[in-house]
Amino acid sequence: MAAAGIASRRRAEELIVAGRVTVNGRVVQTLGVRVDPQRDRVVVNGKPIAAERRVYFVMNKPDEVVCSAEMKTDARGRPTVVSLLKAVKERIYPVGRLDFHSRGVLILTNDGVLAAALTHPRHAVPKTYHVKFQGRLDEAALEALGRGVTLEDGTVTRPVEELSVIKETDTNTWAQITLRQGLYRQIRRMGEAIGHPVLKLIRVAIGNLTADGLADGEFRPMTPTEVYDLLAMAGVGQAD
Repeated sequence: MAAAGIASRRRAEELIVAGRVTVNGRVVQTLGVRVDPQRDRVVVNGKPIAAERRVYFVMNKPDEVVCSAEMKTDARGRPTVVSLLKAVKERIYPVGRLDFHSRGVLILTNDGVLAAALTHPRHAVPKTYHVKFQGRLDEAALEALGRGVTLEDGTVTRPVEELSVIKETDTNTWAQITLRQGLYRQIRRMGEAIGHPVLKLIRVAIGNLTADGLADGEFRPMTPTEVYDLLAMAGVGQAD
């Protein structure tokens, strides 16, 4: 039902438990029952439903926008990424998160298979960032970032896939970092751990997918090849 845009997953569960959903004419009140959208007839409150077509978009997320599936604003009144896709009729959601003040490549879709493939730790799809650190990163700081650092909660990050300095001044350093790990606010926490807070964070790629050519807040449909490549990179079968 969530895939059909009828209700959120939690609301769908409430409708099932309340006995307001039938599958092939039989009331279903057990959660987790599998149905085939192509063969089974699902009716909610007396109305048949069908799964929405799967859609995939890549956005160049701007600063000061929240990665949330809310249609307009979050609970704090901040604009959401979904609110920027006004012409999209399907119920979509962002895959993973970029912080409120982080920018760059973001995928929005209604395909749970792709979302799981990109966010599950065992799939380890690489993500590349341009990061502005406060201060100049000496060899010790670069080595620590590369091999992994101990975060404030005791977690030790994995070695990075790639690390290079793009530009440095007397007051800051721009670096390119590719990770196959996706801890909460990981790069910002890594900067704090080495004593060089992150001033700016831009995600420039998820796998080979970029937002090249898109201005802040703009989006475009992903090509079938881009979807296939990301699923293949995660070791998951092709989407329908």
